[in-house]
Amino acid sequence: MTEVEPKPRILETAEEVAPPATSSPSVTRKPPRRRRLRWSSFSYTTRVTLAFALIAAMTALVAIGVVSFVWEQHFRTYTADNMQTLCKTTADRIAMLYDQSGSLWDPETTKPAAQAVELTSGVGVKVIDDNGEVPFDSSIVIDEEQAGTLKSFEPSDRSQLAVAPIQAADGETVGYVRLWVYGSEALMRQPDQEFRDNSYQAMFIAAAVAIVLASCIGFLFARNLVAPINRIMGAARAIGKGDLSARTDLHGEDEVARLGETFDAMAESVEKDRDLERRLTTDVAHELRTPLMAIQATVEAMVDGVYEADEERLVTVNSEIQRLSRLVNALLKLSRLENRADPMKEEVVNVGDLIAGIIATHEMFVSDSGLTLEYDAQPDVQVKGDADMIRQATANLISNAVRYTPEGGHIQVSVRKGDIMASIAVKDTGIGLSKEEARMVFSRFWRADAGRNRESGGLGVGLAVVKEIVDRHGGWVQVEGEKGKGACFTIHIPLYDAAVESRDRKGAIPRVGHKKQPKSGR
Repeated sequence: MTEVEPKPRILETAEEVAPPATSSPSVTRKPPRRRRLRWSSFSYTTRVTLAFALIAAMTALVAIGVVSFVWEQHFRTYTADNMQTLCKTTADRIAMLYDQSGSLWDPETTKPAAQAVELTSGVGVKVIDDNGEVPFDSSIVIDEEQAGTLKSFEPSDRSQLAVAPIQAADGETVGYVRLWVYGSEALMRQPDQEFRDNSYQAMFIAAAVAIVLASCIGFLFARNLVAPINRIMGAARAIGKGDLSARTDLHGEDEVARLGETFDAMAESVEKDRDLERRLTTDVAHELRTPLMAIQATVEAMVDGVYEADEERLVTVNSEIQRLSRLVNALLKLSRLENRADPMKEEVVNVGDLIAGIIATHEMFVSDSGLTLEYDAQPDVQVKGDADMIRQATANLISNAVRYTPEGGHIQVSVRKGDIMASIAVKDTGIGLSKEEARMVFSRFWRADAGRNRESGGLGVGLAVVKEIVDRHGGWVQVEGEKGKGACFTIHIPLYDAAVESRDRKGAIPRVGHKKQPKSGR
């Protein structure tokens, strides 16, 4: 046991001393946190706040740098000029007294120098005659170390002195006045230095206050900017979880508010599409269930021997199957229109000629229904679009008018040319529509109460097809009517402008042929 124990210890120390193969990687990889401080790792509010603070700091530094340059370059010159002016004024006053006394050694003559020292703190003044003698020196003290000799504090560096000549009335220079500032190499007095230092201190304090204010303003600005974005994010999360009623409720003229309005419009469109999908599924199931149940009941009765498989029963089953086929085809047509699966032709269509062909194919159908048909069209009404789609939409409106107009009624079809729109109106004297029904008339599988008899062949999809066709042509459908007095459906499609679209003209105006239409619209 004692011989076995050292081996793992040797192996462990070997693994620790040897190149780290297994143990060292676990140690080195232990900090895979890698939370490097990057600009993108901060929140938007923090970034905006820091950006405002940095801008304020940079502005303050630039201002301090500029002011420092002004202080160092111009303020020194300014203070030196002041001392030179004081020196020159003192020399001129001594010169005036010299003209009266005739000697620089008279205390009354050098009195202006003493006054300059008294009135200007921190300066020293020295008066020298033309022989180099010193009649006045405000800085002379007794040097005890040099056996009581006199000592002057005049700077040895001439650049630290302000010098002005003393000129008599005859222009002769009788001496000089020298002026300096104690403890300064730039003729800057102590008050001037204090003013400069206080100015620097004030600038740094102002910079700190500016940075703090800029940070606060940046924080508030970012919060106000991020708040609507957070609302958009919250609405997006809610929609992602299935709550399609979530909205941002943002309104305004700025870009973020417009983004919120666009998002709300998109969410509303998604909610409508989802509701439409659910309603379509329910409606299709309802529409398919009735004929399927009828077919199933009839077939089961024939299988059980209740009904004989004669021609009458088979015709009933066949009629229900045809109804199912028409319903499926109508739904397929509507789905293709909504999904833009079928490309729309772009051709110039003479609406009057096109509708005239439809009227010709529907005259017998209208007459067999015990109705009269009237057609009136203005000449040269042209639009650009798909002739087959326009024909389908108009045929659906005529079939719908025939279905809901009692025997002996009248149907009027007219084509008119407006300023910018062409109109195709189908007016009947049928059961009419109320305002509430007019809003629902383009819904799938919707029928007027008086027209819910399925024997009439209506599927409740035809008007939805009409609306999709007109929408694809950039127009709209107008519905007018009164209960018990008939209804009028008017298709509005933009007119073709040859002057504007001459470059896009594909050829001559086509003369549309007439296709045989089914007896009932969709």
